[in-house]
Order: sequence, then C-alpha cells, then structure tokens
Amino acid sequence: MSAAWLPATVLAAILGLLGIGFYGLLVSRNLIKLLLVLQILAKAAILGLVLAGRVSGHPSLGQSLATTVIAADTVVAIVGLALVIQVHRRTGTVDVQALSRLRG
Repeated sequence: MSAAWLPATVLAAILGLLGIGFYGLLVSRNLIKLLLVLQILAKAAILGLVLAGRVSGHPSLGQSLATTVIAADTVVAIVGLALVIQVHRRTGTVDVQALSRLRG
C-alpha cells in the first residue's frame, strides 16, 4: 500500500497552520491569544520537521528534532504565560495596545 499522498496532505496542513498563526499574530490584541497563536506556529514547525525527516529518509532525525522543539516550546509557553500573569497583576490588562501606551 502506497502513501504517496501523505506528504502533500501534511504540507497542506503545515501551510494551513502557518496561515492561521500569521493571521492571528496580525489580528490579535490579547497577550494570551498571542501565546496561543505562537503555539500554533510552533506546531507547524514541528510538523515540518517530521515531514522533512520522512521525505529525506531519516525519520528518526526529524522526530528527535521535533522532540527538542516540543521541549523548548513548552518552556517558552510556560515563561510567556508567567510573564502575562505578572503583566496582568501589575497593570490590570493584557491588551497589547493599552500596554503600549504605558509610560514610566
């Protein structure tokens, strides 16, 4: 059984996730939503690494790189969420435009 359609389908999913992620970065004004959109972009990168490993004939390399990205992405998400919580405690808002008007 041949699965020649699989790389094209995964590539379409990657492009879809990238499109959703970049659109969310442009439109979102909430810091928590920005973190969520960055997670979507990271998932697209993970899928891309796994696909590249499969297409190149080295699936274990793609999977190990994807595992490394997952670990780093988790740390970034946790630190980002902690920063958002601290910003909300100090300013009372997570709106990016309201935060950009702060002085001092």
